[in-house]
Amino acid sequence: MIGWLQGELAEPWQQDKRCGLLLVCHGVGYEVQVSQRQWQQLPSRGSLLGLHIHQAVREDGWTLYGFAERHERELFRELVGVSGVGPQMALGLLGCLEPEALVQAIVQADLRRLCAAPGVGKRTAERLAVELRARLQQRFLGQLLAAEQDGEALAGPDLAQGQRDEVQLTLSALGYEALEVHRALRAVAAAGEDAAGWQADDWIRACLRWLSRQVA
Repeated sequence: MIGWLQGELAEPWQQDKRCGLLLVCHGVGYEVQVSQRQWQQLPSRGSLLGLHIHQAVREDGWTLYGFAERHERELFRELVGVSGVGPQMALGLLGCLEPEALVQAIVQADLRRLCAAPGVGKRTAERLAVELRARLQQRFLGQLLAAEQDGEALAGPDLAQGQRDEVQLTLSALGYEALEVHRALRAVAAAGEDAAGWQADDWIRACLRWLSRQVA
């Protein structure tokens, strides 16, 4: 199976809603499909280009799909594993949303954002959220947290590591997922309350109040 190609970008192309390129590697030209977002970011013709490849083998032929980053290819593979989601719909989702934003939309079951992708209806968006939410949160949680933190501390300077661990363990035992706990801690820390001297129980109560408002 082909997993990586590096060569000269010979010709970008578009056919209907499909985007792709001809990549020449050691005298052999490979047709590779990419998302519209990636197609718009391609370098000029003749440039050296490397892509992580997903190779789909069918009775009527082989198709190559290219991605600039490995984690984007892995996300594509997760998407096409969902019933009713084919390669073109998966490329449409990746073309509409950055990988981190797409994972976030699935984890949060943000149907409006998912339905903004071409060909994605409400039922498909719901299926994506139901089938992939837990797996993507576990697999890509580090990326989500890094994107959301944007250089900030997890829950402000007033929450010590030992307290943070206790809060996270307690809220997890109550059924909240790691991403929900992270957001609650950030929200409470950003609320401007005088948290100096707070104990873990105070953080837990404040987080539970914030989480209950999100459900309501």
